[in-house]
Amino acid sequence: MKRIEIDEEAIRRLAGLLDETGLAEIEIAEGESRLRVARALVPATVVAAPAAGARAVAPPAEPARPEPALDAAHPGAVTSPMVGVAYLAPEPGAPPFVKVGDTVAQGQTLLLIEAMKTFNQIKAPKAGTVSRILVESGAPVEYGEVLMLLD
Repeated sequence: MKRIEIDEEAIRRLAGLLDETGLAEIEIAEGESRLRVARALVPATVVAAPAAGARAVAPPAEPARPEPALDAAHPGAVTSPMVGVAYLAPEPGAPPFVKVGDTVAQGQTLLLIEAMKTFNQIKAPKAGTVSRILVESGAPVEYGEVLMLLD
């Protein structure tokens, strides 16, 4: 069995680059060698204290949303094949590719994901009706993240 040589300094430099750029992962390849460094992003929660003498106002309640694991188990889940930025319309100001309630054909473009300055069409894996859109236009997406549900 061939032993894999690990360049710890390269890993440290790539990890530092993740911190500097805010990226979730970096992968480099040279010949048959590949090195991928990834980290889990933890969303920060910021709570502002009310000003002295001001009445506390309850924040609006967020609508109940099923767990992401339940969305991923849905037979019509459309997941992201890459890390990038999702766009629901072909260009700013244009109507979206699809809306909730639209009937789509297999292979129809649902949205775009921009990765490395390339726009990638995400197509419907099957025919159906768009029941939920789980991303906002311009939002970053991760590999495997559920983007839409088709029924």
